[in-house]
Amino acid sequence: MRALRMGAHLRRPDYSLPMTSVIRRALGALLPCCAFALALASLWGTSARGDIGVVLSEALDESVGKVTRAGHSAVYFSRVCPETPVKLRPCRPDEMGSIISNYTTLGEDQPFEWNDVPLSVFLYGVDDPQFRPLIGLPQIKRALEENYRTEHLAGYCASEFCRTSNKPEWREMVGATLERSLYIFVVHTSLDQDLAFIKQFNSSPNVNHFNGVTRNCATFVRAVVDFYYPHSAHADYLNDFLMTSPKAIARSFTRFGLRHAELDLRVLHFAQLPGTIKRSSQARSGTEQFCRTKKFYPPMVWFAPYGMPAAAGAYYLTGRFNPERELEKHPAVVLAASGRNTGRAGIRANQADGDEPAKTTREQAVGTPAEWKQYQTDFDGILGEAVAEKLIPGRDYIDHFAAQLQNTGTPVLGPHGGMWLEISEGGQTTRLGVSANNVFSSSSNSHLAYSLLLASAHQMLKSPKDRRESMDEFKADWQTLQRGRTRVWESLAESHTTQPARQAMLVSARP
Repeated sequence: MRALRMGAHLRRPDYSLPMTSVIRRALGALLPCCAFALALASLWGTSARGDIGVVLSEALDESVGKVTRAGHSAVYFSRVCPETPVKLRPCRPDEMGSIISNYTTLGEDQPFEWNDVPLSVFLYGVDDPQFRPLIGLPQIKRALEENYRTEHLAGYCASEFCRTSNKPEWREMVGATLERSLYIFVVHTSLDQDLAFIKQFNSSPNVNHFNGVTRNCATFVRAVVDFYYPHSAHADYLNDFLMTSPKAIARSFTRFGLRHAELDLRVLHFAQLPGTIKRSSQARSGTEQFCRTKKFYPPMVWFAPYGMPAAAGAYYLTGRFNPERELEKHPAVVLAASGRNTGRAGIRANQADGDEPAKTTREQAVGTPAEWKQYQTDFDGILGEAVAEKLIPGRDYIDHFAAQLQNTGTPVLGPHGGMWLEISEGGQTTRLGVSANNVFSSSSNSHLAYSLLLASAHQMLKSPKDRRESMDEFKADWQTLQRGRTRVWESLAESHTTQPARQAMLVSARP
């Protein structure tokens, strides 16, 4: 690792970025998988050109993050995959890439500095994206962590602390979007760069020497991207009080990408899943946190009256960076998903060989106010219909639905990877599929499934724009909602008696 941190002294890999034709694939058959596929579309490249990206994860309301709101930083690779969590290899054609990161302590049996996990595991806690969860509940997050530990960490996590404690931070690399939103700032890489990185990283010591000031997650990311492109990321010592923050790395790497148009900078946003897990907050720099947090005003005015104007001046003059605006300016380019229901997708650069520029518009990435308003109007009609027909007890029912699932549901991992909730009440047990592949399964309660889709759509529609998924993702989710609406009415028609069916739907409904 020391060699990596001196990236300027390493032989710089070839920067050539050969152009290739676009890989096009047919859309997957399952609509729930399409939403994930569209979101990942800009992250899975061709064999001749790969990607590297700086991951900017939002801050969690726990530990030191409550005070700093710094968030977390990691690195995405499209062509580097884990042979084990601590050994890298080139990705196979059917793999999507990986996320590599370090933490204060991973909590494993050996003091490793970093782990590398498959992209789908990092985002949704599953190896295959068709099994991604549709809702974020604490017990679902824990079940996904335990499954990952059993399947991938058997030789690295044998101690009781690693297996049972919530403190080991390998858990944060499993299903990250269940607990926070994140952005990925992506540029192209060459095959030579990826192979050189794998060789260098595998031969360097993987020993943790974490220090919050001089050797944190942001300095780790800076070392990695500087290996590919020296001086592409740097600290902002003025706005971060002589430290290196995740937001400073993301901002400097974005500016580097903009200065080098041939690298085709793209930005992708993954919204936190709807659910009961507390919403994450925007990652901030040091001066930004001082300027935007009112509880800091009294002590600053009392103990350092000149500090507040200085911090405000530094931030507003030199430190501002809005990831959502970068997403709007440089949205990812989506093609299509593959036909094997894996949620895998191909991409194209903004300018492919002999092609006209292919760009994702701002409307595709974040939608327009008119579009979101129309969807809200249509949703109000669907919700009113469900209340009028007594499918749900009232409009506020969907506000409490996720909490009721958390209180009454027990997660069960299916034999093929799908997540289920077993809900028991009044001596009766019903099953609800909460993964993209099983929400419409014949074993899943169709009424509860429809309520789940209503609650998810409601939470997404009422969220501010930087908390919402992309418009393309939401359109796919909307089709899923319509499919659930059709299915629940068919179920009622087949039952020939609506009241028992409604009662089945309302298991765990009332607060």
